[in-house]
Amino acid sequence: MPPSITVVGLGSGGEDQLTLGTLKALEQTKRRYVRTADHPAVTDLKRRDITFESYDRLYERLESFEEVYETIASELLAAAGSHENETILYAVPGHPMVAERTVQLLRERAPEEGIELRLLGGESFLDQAFTRLGFDPIEGFQLLDASELTREHLRPRLHTVIGQVYDSYTASEVKLMLMNVYPDDHPVIVGQALGVDGQENIVQIPLHELDRLESYGNLMLVYIPADSDDRLRRRSFERLHEIVSILRSPEGCPWDREQTHQSIRRNFIEETFEAIEALDLDDPDGMKEEFGDVVLQVLLHSQMEEEAGAFDVYDVLAELNDKLIFRHPHVFGGENAQDAEEALENWEQMKAEEKKRKGIPERQSILDGIPKDLPALPRAHKQQKKASSVGFDWPDLNGVFDKIEEELQELRHAVKEESPERQKDELGDLLFAVVNASRFIKADPEEALAGTNRKFANRFKYIEEQLRIKGRTFGETDLLEMEAWWQEAKTHILP
Repeated sequence: MPPSITVVGLGSGGEDQLTLGTLKALEQTKRRYVRTADHPAVTDLKRRDITFESYDRLYERLESFEEVYETIASELLAAAGSHENETILYAVPGHPMVAERTVQLLRERAPEEGIELRLLGGESFLDQAFTRLGFDPIEGFQLLDASELTREHLRPRLHTVIGQVYDSYTASEVKLMLMNVYPDDHPVIVGQALGVDGQENIVQIPLHELDRLESYGNLMLVYIPADSDDRLRRRSFERLHEIVSILRSPEGCPWDREQTHQSIRRNFIEETFEAIEALDLDDPDGMKEEFGDVVLQVLLHSQMEEEAGAFDVYDVLAELNDKLIFRHPHVFGGENAQDAEEALENWEQMKAEEKKRKGIPERQSILDGIPKDLPALPRAHKQQKKASSVGFDWPDLNGVFDKIEEELQELRHAVKEESPERQKDELGDLLFAVVNASRFIKADPEEALAGTNRKFANRFKYIEEQLRIKGRTFGETDLLEMEAWWQEAKTHILP
């Protein structure tokens, strides 16, 4: 007879909730273990001379629940292995397959150790929750673990039961997570020892009071009834996708329905620049609004393709998720990156490998792949970086400065003696050389020039302000006076 462990569920209350099969197994087995003796059925069974060896000692000695569960599984497997001709019985609260980590571990490890595992069901706390809280799970239902709760789990349209709310700390963590979706005063129901005579307590409280109750324990759960109020979904991506699809539907907005990729192409560019402006101004409120406008453009273009049957925005997200994981082997794989430069090298290598796997033909030129509509300044920067990657570059910054001097002299000469076209060419050469300098000092030329534009605007506005204070116009001042104000703004007032 191979070694075996029989796992039984004690139900969510006293012995009245035990199944007949479980009771027989308990009576017929001598070596009984229970995860915790803090359960009504354990007390009732003691009167029948059915006793257990409890693992409560591990909760006091070990630092985390996961350590407790791992140790319980290891000890049970060891006990089964040393008593090959005797069945080991392990009892857990509720149902063995509902919110019971030790059973998950036993199911994973028992086959590897040649130990047979048998499960006998029991009434879980969910059976009592459906009855005592009065909801039908067929309407849509989710069971969540308080210790693993994230914002992504929360779906207000589903009945939600959160178990494992052991103490006030866990309740506080649950409260804070729920407040990401629900208002602070949203009603929630707290159930304690559902179905247990003399111990059951069901109370409705506002969410903000969830961590202020008098008692917590192993038999406590939190229930949030399903709610169809769309305001609860205002922070969800699914709601945004739904709104955009409605706007584009026959019953939606006439303007949105008429738009095409080309008709709102310019909007995408403008919204991006407005988002960049909010970044440059370090304006959190502006960022929040402008980032949303950029996301809206992505949703609108994706919705058009969804209507055409090509892809939807969730395909966009899937592609992005796959790309981020694949191109970061030093984070999601076994490789390492010591610094940002090495991480960038990993990114480029994986990017090339990704294109090869997709069957995308290799580029004919190292300069291919730069967007044709990219403004000239960042385009020059990207071209130089790509050329530099194959060794076509100045050896050091001194060579770059010499080139800038050379191009400046050629521009001076062109201004004196050459045609306007030639002057424009020489100006372009000078700007291109200056971009080289930005690359060597690791400063983005677009950001550098944007910063200078802001400085110029601030200082010039200071000159205008001085004229307004004095009740004068530009025609009533001269360059010398304006230069004095400029220097004043530069050195004392504005960066």
